[in-house]
Amino acid sequence: MTHQIPEITLNDGMRIPAVGYGTYKLKGNEGASAIESAINKGYRLLDSAYNYENEGTIGEAIRRTSIRREDLRITSKLPGRYHTYEDAVITIQESLYRANLDYYDIYLIHWPNPKRDHYVEAWQALIDAKKWGLIRSIGVCNFLPEHLQRLQEETGVLPSMNQIELHPFFNQATQRKWHEEHGIVTESWSPLARAKDVFENDTLKSIAAKHEKSISQIVLRWHYQLGAVAIPKSASPVRQLENISIFDFSLDDDDMKTIGALSRIDGRMWNQNPAEYEEF
Repeated sequence: MTHQIPEITLNDGMRIPAVGYGTYKLKGNEGASAIESAINKGYRLLDSAYNYENEGTIGEAIRRTSIRREDLRITSKLPGRYHTYEDAVITIQESLYRANLDYYDIYLIHWPNPKRDHYVEAWQALIDAKKWGLIRSIGVCNFLPEHLQRLQEETGVLPSMNQIELHPFFNQATQRKWHEEHGIVTESWSPLARAKDVFENDTLKSIAAKHEKSISQIVLRWHYQLGAVAIPKSASPVRQLENISIFDFSLDDDDMKTIGALSRIDGRMWNQNPAEYEEF
């Protein structure tokens, strides 16, 4: 059984599914099988990164499935240690070689690493790689408005998306508003936060009972109605299908406000503030 996922349009015209599939820690044959299962269940947007060390696993899963390459949207990310222009260009090429792909649909800068101050240089490399046909759409992860504004001022190009930490305990309302005002799609990493915290939350339990849905489905529907593209990860075929079975119901305004009210100022799960955090 496969599910059809609605699509949204990025600011460069690319259309992507409104829900994707996260692949962090999915590696080797077991990982390839999980990703193949997700594709066969209906996922078409797959999220990876150079630092996940599983771009080859993604490529293997693509080769195993009968879904056409042009119907998939494959994402990878540039690590912080390769932000200089020449390093970034080589790393993008290496990402393609690892996955045995001719192009990435989406390529993102993983973190801005502002203390190192090379992210504009890295962004220029992504702009050029898109011109060369290595990437179809370019974006970033974990960039604050000040970083995004600088990209626009110095290159004239804004990202098509910004992948940020976003879940019921950290709803990123201000960041999401900036994205909306500037035509940037918000993508949510760790959309279900820490599973234990989500599944034991009484507020979410109540809303799930009201709609006769799982807590995961409630939270992922909340992301969808926010206009954010969630990328949940699960190796379980049952959970994979459950996580995209969210388009036959809606949360009402009270539900949305109640879930939004769970957000905390200190809601980041690992205290990774992009103004200071560095990833290499």
